[in-house]
Amino acid sequence: MTHIYFVRHAEPNYRNHDDMSRELSPRGLEDRKLVTAFLMDKGVTAVLSSPYRRAVDTVRDFADTVRLPIVHITDFRERRVDDCWIDDFDAFARRQWADFDYHLSGGESLREVQERNVAALQRVLREYDGQSVAIGGHGTAISAVLNYFDPDFGYDQFESIRRLMPWIVRLDFDGKTFVGYEPFPLK
Repeated sequence: MTHIYFVRHAEPNYRNHDDMSRELSPRGLEDRKLVTAFLMDKGVTAVLSSPYRRAVDTVRDFADTVRLPIVHITDFRERRVDDCWIDDFDAFARRQWADFDYHLSGGESLREVQERNVAALQRVLREYDGQSVAIGGHGTAISAVLNYFDPDFGYDQFESIRRLMPWIVRLDFDGKTFVGYEPFPLK
């Protein structure tokens, strides 16, 4: 059995609008200790992450504690929304979940995000078969993966976790066969 622990990043500094370099807030830096405490007894043998700083920094405390390197997987990055900051994110998110092909001119659709993240996950399942792996990621990207395996995971479920930071969900696989998932709110 392969266990994939997707770790949704801790609270970021929302004043920084650059997706790649957006760091954790002081609260986020503190809350990543919850991730470390949760993962300590899970037998994690590898730590992977989106290259975005908030995702990397959320799993960094755990990785440092257990002396594992963090392997950056570019395809686990969050979706590209557009070239500018979206003020009405709620309306944008609802529209994307209603139409998986909808995207702004400079952004990605949820279908594109899902395909990219699931392909990366399939590579992880091949490389880390039978292991427990932690992956630092993002709410929308993780939600799109969950939707792929459970089509009932939609906008309402995404909305229910959108403000949970950090948040962990374990996906279980027997070889490449999806067995199920279990969410773990940390607060």
